[in-house]
Parts: sequence; C-alpha cells; structure tokens
Amino acid sequence: MSDTGNGDFEFERRFLARDVPEGLLDAEPALIVQSYYLADEGYALRVRAQASAVAGVDVGLDEVTLLERYADRVDFCAVTVKGPMNGGTRYEAEREIDPLVGVEMVRRGGARVAKVRHSVWLGEDGWVVDVFAGANAPLVVAEVERGGPVTDLAIPDFCVTEVTADPRFANDGLAHLPFARWADAWATELAQRGPTFLPGFGHDHRMTGF
Repeated sequence: MSDTGNGDFEFERRFLARDVPEGLLDAEPALIVQSYYLADEGYALRVRAQASAVAGVDVGLDEVTLLERYADRVDFCAVTVKGPMNGGTRYEAEREIDPLVGVEMVRRGGARVAKVRHSVWLGEDGWVVDVFAGANAPLVVAEVERGGPVTDLAIPDFCVTEVTADPRFANDGLAHLPFARWADAWATELAQRGPTFLPGFGHDHRMTGF
C-alpha cells in the first residue's frame, strides 16, 4: 500500500469489469497470489506474494500451481491487516517481508486468491484491472484508489456495475467463496436489478471511448 497521507487507511472504489480493451492492458503485468489466514466480517489477515513483469499467465491454472510456477520470480511479499469497508474507506496496514518467507507462508496456509494485475492510467486516476485466476476466473475487477475519498470519478464504460460495498467481491470473500460457485446466480441478479453505483460520491460521470 502506498503512503496516502492518511496513515493506515485506503480509499478505493471497485467495479465489475467486462470487455476491457486489450490496448489498455500491460504487456507484462504482475501476478499476485495471496493467502488469507483470517477473514471474518470484513477483518482480514493476508500474506501476498507478487511477481512483477510476467507475460502469458494462464489464468485457468489453480492458485497453488501458479504460485509454484512463478515462485522464483516473486520479488515482493507483504503481510497486511485489513478492517471492514465503510463507504469506500478501509483500514489497511501493510508491512513488507522477505520474499522467501512470504512464498512459504502463502504456500503453507490460508484460503488463496490469484490474479493478474494490470496498471491503467485513465484521465486523472491510476486504476488497476485485476483478472482473476483459478476458482475465480473469469472475474475481472477494476479498482481506483486515492489519498482521500474517491469522489467526482470518471468511470470508464467497461465498468459494468459498482461492487465497492459488496463483500462477495472483496478478495477475502473470493478466497473463501470463489466466484465460479455463484457466477450464474450473480448474472441473474444483475440482469434483474440492473447496474448500480454508490450514491454520495459527488458528480461521477461515465468515461466513454475505451
């Protein structure tokens, strides 16, 4: 987590994404495999292993296989403690650890999530687009984070609906109940109620042309 000037807090909004233009995605994104040792009512204890600048990741592979395939490429690991999401704000304290230790922690315990992370600059905001692997494929989530509340946001048109406040789409939720198990029910739910975006964030607008 970067230093936002607000201590151990993150301000973010997250969206279900579809049909993200290939031209926006990194040629060599990062592979992230993370393990949740605790995830309960929004509180989480996570260990993350990250391999930077990898290409051609097969998101059809399971989380453990991906970790083993890229273990020697892991160049960043961290332990993170998170609190519940509250209106786009969440307590998050992250501390870097030795990659060798981090890989062993992810390998040995906890419910896992794997994803390929692309960094995207849109308008005035830096976004990440996470393409989930294993039991959470083919889920794609786009996320923007700022140093303060994320208001007056230009939302790209590949963002189908907002999932900031939906705990099912939090990574700790996906680790314990993968998207593949409820994707069909979610598609029905979305078709019935239509897209939604959280109120109270100022004058958001849709950004077209991507």
